[in-house]
Order: sequence, then structure tokens, then C-alpha cells
Amino acid sequence: MDNLRFRALELAMTRKQHIVDYPDQKASEYFGELTFNKAAMREYLTEEAFQQVMNSIEKGEKIDRKIADQVAAGIKAWAISKGATHYTHWFLPLTGATAEKHDAFIDPVEGGKGIEKFRGSELTQQEPDASSFPSGGIRSTFEARGYTAWDPTSPAFIMDRTLCIPTVFVSYTGESLDFKTPLLKAIYSIDKAATDVCQYFDKDITKVFSTLGWEQEYFLVDSALYLARPDLVLTGRTLFGHSSAKDQQLEDHYFGTIPQRVLTFMQEFEYEAHRLGIPVKTRHNEVAPNQFECAPVFEEVNLSIDHNQLMMHLLDKIAKRHDFTVLIHEKPFGGVNGSGKHNNWSLATNTRENLLSPGKTTKSNLRFLAILVNILKAVHEHADMLRAIIASPGNDHRLGANEAPPAIISVFIGASLTQMLDAIEKADSHVFINTDADSGLLKDMPKIPEILLDNTDRNRTSPFAFTGNKFEFRAVGSAQTCAPPMIVLNLIVADQLRKFKVEVDGLIAKGTAKDQALFQVIKRYVKESKKIRFEGNNYSEDWVKEAAKRGLSNFKTTPEALKAYVVKKSVDLFERNNVLTKRELEARHDINLENYTKKIQIESRVLGDLAGNHIIPVAIRYQNTLIENVKGLKQVLDLKTYGKLSQNQMETITDISEHVDKIKTYVNLMIEARKEANAINETEEKAFAYCGQVLPFFEKIRYHVDKLELLVDDELWPLPKYRELLFTR
Repeated sequence: MDNLRFRALELAMTRKQHIVDYPDQKASEYFGELTFNKAAMREYLTEEAFQQVMNSIEKGEKIDRKIADQVAAGIKAWAISKGATHYTHWFLPLTGATAEKHDAFIDPVEGGKGIEKFRGSELTQQEPDASSFPSGGIRSTFEARGYTAWDPTSPAFIMDRTLCIPTVFVSYTGESLDFKTPLLKAIYSIDKAATDVCQYFDKDITKVFSTLGWEQEYFLVDSALYLARPDLVLTGRTLFGHSSAKDQQLEDHYFGTIPQRVLTFMQEFEYEAHRLGIPVKTRHNEVAPNQFECAPVFEEVNLSIDHNQLMMHLLDKIAKRHDFTVLIHEKPFGGVNGSGKHNNWSLATNTRENLLSPGKTTKSNLRFLAILVNILKAVHEHADMLRAIIASPGNDHRLGANEAPPAIISVFIGASLTQMLDAIEKADSHVFINTDADSGLLKDMPKIPEILLDNTDRNRTSPFAFTGNKFEFRAVGSAQTCAPPMIVLNLIVADQLRKFKVEVDGLIAKGTAKDQALFQVIKRYVKESKKIRFEGNNYSEDWVKEAAKRGLSNFKTTPEALKAYVVKKSVDLFERNNVLTKRELEARHDINLENYTKKIQIESRVLGDLAGNHIIPVAIRYQNTLIENVKGLKQVLDLKTYGKLSQNQMETITDISEHVDKIKTYVNLMIEARKEANAINETEEKAFAYCGQVLPFFEKIRYHVDKLELLVDDELWPLPKYRELLFTR
């Protein structure tokens, strides 16, 4: 039968194994070979240039422009030795993807010849067109000038014979048009604020690094089946599709044996990732069929985010070689688990300590508690902003769907730490003080055990969970860049630590002993942040009711959540820490609202097209076949027999008519609602109109299309079904 679905299925089921010719080397021998790392810098830079670059990375010092020429010469020589022919400034615009404009090293000279050139000015700064990137009104279309500037803290790398130089991206007026600029400012802020607090406990701590280990979930589908689903191609998710009789209910896919074709893809992906210095460590099957996960070793936040962006590009690129398509969307299939990007965040010091790792002495435990309680206080104060930065159309489908944390921001810390904080809340100040620095216990505090690493179970339902030596921000969506969550998380904790130090110093200045001052502020913070802590099942309706009683926000849709960007509390937070201005925040608010509107608009158009041009014609064709069959039965059977045999077919004919009628009705109503929304000029009002008036028709239309999928002859159905998309490997 000439059906695209069956041709795609036939192709998917006859795939041959992709063979990869790997070098005969250990992974450690080729790890980072395509990055201009410390070893490459030592080999290709002069001692003076090497030292300036290292000072820039480690101390934030500016690189002299004369030295930049030396660095450019060295990096060019290294890149050409690796086969590079072009270079580009690689940056993170507000699209959430990456951007690059390639220029060749080659430069013509006399005699029809050419030489490779790369100057320090080309390394440190370029001027890409800023007019066509999202700017939220910061730049007009006729104002094209924008600048990229080299970020030495993230190593340059080679991708497809092109030297890629990580950079920031700002407008002609100096305003941020990217994610890296505010990220670097937030990283600086947490370093300064956390270091100042750590000085209470250890004078050797002179620098604090925020670290990130992301977990990337994704689906794989055969490319032929993907191309036969216009909704997947255009929106990243299936707008229709009845659940497969078997999906994840047997729980047999999670951590199961990785299918061979998938494993071959993973092996090549990891090989290419390791060459680029991405420390991918873990791979496994996830809960839903054809869902998988990869995760790296922890890195400093800035580098980790660059690696995650690069990793998503690699997944897509390598998957195509194996005739797969990677789906990063948060909810590509209804009825099975969606995908997240868990952000595991912690703070490390120059003394190689993890500030979120409980210690073995009273002093280190007191430091741990100070950091912990400030994080709780920060999340409590800025929960709405944390919800805003994970808001997206895709994540709206995932959050609260009994597979991912709800839209209510809360913190899980475990039974042991809860017991400890409850004791602190009730304790007198003298009970807390313990001068025995080697005891390993807060032994004067009744009923408080030694704080141990991993002393609590994990709460998979919590959006922000303490997991022994880090916090796991589980609510981040799989398609999102890690940058916004890390900007906000580092910023709010830095801001809170700064307030903490002011309060403690104020008490000390009035004559209070240091430990006593620390205790008093910690105790008050424990009380003030208590309502953000929740140890139970975040999926339950009881928690929704309890959260409402506590006064916690529950923003279920993106337009609601995004309001936090522009409230005075958020603006003050970003401005007093010099991370983003009010104008830059308003721009991001508008960009996110426009992005939401455009994505729902695209989905609406695709849904209407598929329903009207693919589903309804096939349903009517099958219905006509049934009608002809019923007419034929009437001609060859007696009336009594005909009445019995035709009844079921008549019911099917009627059911098809009813579903087709409902689909047509709802599609027409959706189109009218879309027209009304499109007539709105104000950005926020338009987004709310799409959310409240257009989006509700999606599930209504889908319900009837999915019912038709069960009624229409399988050989006629035009779209690959869930059982094919999820189980063809």
C-alpha cells in the first residue's frame, strides 16, 4: 500500500548496523584532544601568554591586547594542526540555542597565493549582526550592531574543522543579548559572597566555585518514522497518538539492557564528546520506552553549561549517522514520562572542599549549616523567580504530570537534616556552641546525630532536593539551556549570603560572640524559611492543598510564571547585584512571552492541518468503505440476518461521523480563537489569550483523533503510531 507510514516502517525495520572505526586508544589518550586546554596552551603559547591566560581564568585579570596577538598565533597554529580551516565566535543568544558565523583563516596575498591569518583582535572581539536575534526591544531591526567578546574561562574547541571560541554577546549599548554575560556576573557574585561567609570558618578559603552536573534525558526515534510525523518535525512533540497497549507500565525499560543499535550510537556520541573534553560518564535507559539519559562528571558552572549546549548539538549530529532523531522536547509523547534536565548544583572551594558536604568537625558542620540554611532562605524568598526560569510550553506539559515535580517550588532536605533544623529552631543559643573542633559531632545538642554524607533517601518528586552533597534542581526541562536556572540559583544564594554576613557582622559589632551571632541568624532563617521545606509526596493533591495553606505559589502555565521576571522584588535583586538591569529583565520577559505565543501558534496550525488534511479524509474514506459494505450486505442477506450483522458496522459508521464532526467543530473554534489572539498587540495579553483560549482546544481535538485511530483500518492510518515510534529500534 502506498502509505508513507508503512514505507517509513519498512525502512526503520531494515536498518543495518552503523559501523564506527574507532582509534586503537584508551579514552584518556584522546580526551580533550579537540580543545585548547591547559596542555595545548603550554605547548603552543609563550610563557608570558600562557601566564596571562591562566591569570585571566583563575583571577579574572584582563588580557593585554599585545598578549592577545600571541595567544591568537598560538591558538591558530594549534587549530590548523588539527585540520581547522575556519574560526567562529560561538555564543549563547536568547534563542536558547547556540550561534556562530564562520570566517576562513585563509587570506589572499600577491601572486594568487594565500596565507592563514588570525589576529588578536579577531580572537577577542567580533561584530555579528544583532538585529535578527531576540532582543525584547533592546535592538531595533535597523540597529544591527552587536559585539561578541572572548570568554577565556571556557576553552576553545574544534567542531567540523572550525575553531569555536566561546564568547559573550552584547549590544552596541552594552546590554546583554545572551545568557553567558549574566551567568559570568552571577558566578562572580556567588564567589565573592560565599568566600566572605567562609572566612568566618576558614581563612584559607579565598575562592568559591559553583559547580554543575547535568543529567540530560532524551528520546530516540527512527528518522524515517520521525519524518512521517509532521507534528514531530515541526513542533518536537506528537499532537496526536493513542497510547500503545504496552508502554512503560511493566517498568521493564528503566536501567534495562541498552538496545544494540542505540548502544552503537551512544558509543560514537561519547567518543566525540570525550574528544571535545565533555566528561560524559553515565548512560542508561530511562523510564519510558526509547527514552535514555546521559550525564557528565561535575564541572564549574560556566564550562558545564557550554558543554551541555555542545552535547545537545552532538546528540543530534551523531544520531543522524545512525538513522535516529533525538527528541529533546519535555513531553514528546502523551501518556508516558517526559524528559527533564536535572541540574545538580553545589559549591566548591579553592581548598578542595564541597560546601554542601557535611563535615567531620563542629566547625565544618556549622559552616555546612550556615550555607544550607542560606540556600533554604534564598529559595524561600525567590521561589517565584526559580519557577519563572524553568517556564516553557514544553515544561508546562511535564510539570505536575505525576512523573516530574509540580509547578510548586519546595525543598526536600531529608529526615536527618529536618530533625537537626527543628532542633536548632527550638534550641537555646548556648546549646549550639561546641568548641571541640575535632569531635565530629554537635554533641551538646540533644538528639542530633553526626551529619553524614547521603544520610537521607532521595525524593524524586521534589523540584529542589538535597541529595547528600548537592542540590538537585529537578524541575528544569530537557530542551532548556542550563544557563537561566544557574544564573538565578547562584544569584539568589549570593544575595542571601551577602545579607547573612551583614546581619552577623552587625551582631558581632554590638559585642555578640561570633558563634553566638552565627547561631542567632541561622536560627531565625530556619524559622523564616520553614514553609518552603516539604518531605512528602509532591505529586499528591494533599500537597497542593497544603502548599496553598502555606502561601506557596502554584503557577501552572508559562505566562503566569513569567510575571516574576518584572516584579519589583526581582528587578531589585538583579540590579543590586549588577547581573541584569530592569530593561534587560523586561526584554527577557517579552522574549519568553513571544516564544510561548509562537510555539503555541505553530502547534495550533500543525494540529489544524493534520486534522483537516490527514485524519478526517482517511476517516471518511474508511467510513465510505463500511457504508458500501453495509449496502452490499443488504443485497445478499435476508432482512433479519442483515439487521443483526450490520448493527456493529452501523455503530462504527456513526461513531466515525460523531468524531469527525467534533474535530471539525473544535478546529474551526480553535482557528477563530487564534484569529482573535493574533489581533492582540500587547505581548503579555496575547500570550495569555493563546494560553487560555487557543490551547484548551488541543486536548479536545486530540481526544477525538485518538478515538478515530482505534476505529479506522490500520492500513489506512497515515501517521506512525505510538507502538511503532516507541518500540522500533
